Amino acid sequence: MHLGDVANPEAAPLGKPLDGVRVLAAEQMQALPYATQLLARLGADVVKVEHPGTGESGRGAFPHMLDPEGRKVGATFLRNNLGKRSVALDLKHPDGRELFLALAGRFDVVCENFKAGTMDRLGLGYDVVAERHPAIVYLSLSGFGNTGDTPYRAWPAYAAIVEGMSGIYEYRREPGRNPRANPVGALGDISSALFGAVGVLAALRHRDRTGRGQRVDVAMLDAVMAMTDIVTNLWSMGVHGPVETEIKAIVDTFAAGDGFFVLQAVRPQHFVALAEVIGRPEWNDDPRFTASGGWIDHADEVRAAIEAWAAPRTKVEAAAALSAAGLAAGPCLTPPEVIADPHVAARDMLVEVPRSDGVAEPILVPGNPVKLSAMAEGPETRVPWLGEHTEAVLVEELGLDRAELVRLREAGVIA
Repeated sequence: MHLGDVANPEAAPLGKPLDGVRVLAAEQMQALPYATQLLARLGADVVKVEHPGTGESGRGAFPHMLDPEGRKVGATFLRNNLGKRSVALDLKHPDGRELFLALAGRFDVVCENFKAGTMDRLGLGYDVVAERHPAIVYLSLSGFGNTGDTPYRAWPAYAAIVEGMSGIYEYRREPGRNPRANPVGALGDISSALFGAVGVLAALRHRDRTGRGQRVDVAMLDAVMAMTDIVTNLWSMGVHGPVETEIKAIVDTFAAGDGFFVLQAVRPQHFVALAEVIGRPEWNDDPRFTASGGWIDHADEVRAAIEAWAAPRTKVEAAAALSAAGLAAGPCLTPPEVIADPHVAARDMLVEVPRSDGVAEPILVPGNPVKLSAMAEGPETRVPWLGEHTEAVLVEELGLDRAELVRLREAGVIA
């Protein structure tokens, strides 16, 4: 899918579900920017507030491209800010604070993902904003939350920090090896982004009924605990080892002729089908395998048989054959294979973003995973350059004149 393309165009006359919802975001890196990008894709008007000098920290991520002014625009920023506008505003300056508070009244949602307490110290916390604008929905997304008595409230956090604290790293640690950080990318960021978006939508619905705004507080650690629920739940039920061993299941990767595929077999009928597919039907009458847990007890023999069967097949062919027999299986794809995958194309799950620095190959950004039958998907618009919309937003929303804009710029309040 290219910028400007539209999927499901027949639904375009129906508009988008969040048309008219306006979001003012003091955001950085990935967790909140992903949430607001999702809201933008669903129709919300999102204005992000960035520091006039450096912009939000995601712009400095590696790798990067250069914007038309020769400034770095990092990968983290590029994949989380489609469809937004940028206002460069110094929130530490008294004039910047007042401009933010004035802008807040023109929006439905104010959101921030600084370390807990930062917005309060700036004089822009929920209590201050809500006193001036009682109907505001205010989302705070931080490592450990802004409410509740937690010993970690002042700690900074990235995805890997809260993932480790959720218990999943130790739970999945292989014997004799250190826990592995960031095993699946931004689990801590995207999970908290999704809960933040859900909280905003719930608070907006509540405001529709009551006229009252409220604070939505999402802690990244809480979000990851919800995603890694097996850690505490299964421990409380007496499962103190690898879950696959405890439940006598196959959940593993196996070699095929050109790579690997993943297979999950949990129930007795799965093992019966697996034995038939790989040419070992006699196993279904073998007491070693018909006994509970037999497949796990003889894992080496099982692996050898599966991989011997898969050796003359590609990983896609192996997964297709297993899937046809009712087993859950899929190929382990490389990045180029994901990019070329027909499912990805059919679902418009990659957006091609042209580069601004002369490099021909576009940057690929994941598309919108939320498909609505009554909403056209797209058109996507590129990420904003730093402060690109500062003057337009301040004039349109607050009616500032040219002389005031010049004064604010010369004072370093805006850029």
